[in-house]
Amino acid sequence: MTVFQPSTVAAKPLSGDLSAADYQYLCDFLKARSGLALSQEKVYLVENRLLPVARENSLKSVGELVSALRAGRTGLATQVVNAMVTHETFFFRDGKPFDAFKDYMLPSIMQNNEKTRRINIWCAACSSGQEPYTLSMIMHEKKELASWNIEVLGTDISAPIIERAKSGHFTQFEVQRGLPVQMLVKYFKQVESDWQINPEMRKHIRFQILNLLDDFKNLGRFDLVCCRNVLIYFDPPTKTRILENIAKVLQPHGFLVLGGSETVLGLSHLYEVAEGRRGIYKLVGGA
Repeated sequence: MTVFQPSTVAAKPLSGDLSAADYQYLCDFLKARSGLALSQEKVYLVENRLLPVARENSLKSVGELVSALRAGRTGLATQVVNAMVTHETFFFRDGKPFDAFKDYMLPSIMQNNEKTRRINIWCAACSSGQEPYTLSMIMHEKKELASWNIEVLGTDISAPIIERAKSGHFTQFEVQRGLPVQMLVKYFKQVESDWQINPEMRKHIRFQILNLLDDFKNLGRFDLVCCRNVLIYFDPPTKTRILENIAKVLQPHGFLVLGGSETVLGLSHLYEVAEGRRGIYKLVGGA
């Protein structure tokens, strides 16, 4: 268990029944447990997301929830972290990274791995799995990879969201967000009003719970690490720490893909932009 020391703040109300002291406790708790860095302007967001957690636990308010959290109520810490972590994702999100994967990164990886005929990919903070499944579909479309050994790892801090990802089960709304109709028909089967991705697409993908604050050197080595739209929630020292740890599991010829608003600039000297491609990085001095 991560140990943290909450800051000392006067217990005046900020919003609703949540005092400044309670809010600071939550900020310190979330920073220690998940790396999430909250500003003082996020009080409404915190209350909005945690009030349902309070009610599920028969607590009248977020203030009572914090009291229970301070007292070490069993299971509550995990619920609070899960409620506060953002799970926004969709198929082919932002488009360009997946075009770059198909046309640039994948051919490069195949050339480097021609002898081993193996590809390892890690999707960090994968949420409900749309990113790993998108990459799997792209590779499945490439017939030259039919005999290759491919493994895609999807990780997330939230146990419930990982279980959803494992199921490969998506609502009509979710498959309509970015997924081309031809791929929906080809790779999914309809289950009542929802859709489930075919077992063929799931056999190369494994999902597991992982906190990016933890040591992940035992995950293996990867040709591609996607860590998109998650570093924005961390403070600079935490970003640096995560980038340095990713470098330890990235193959010399491998790629790191960040979100459109994220960068390694000013955070790590271990990476360089891959051939001028925004958001795509390689290790300095790598193959």
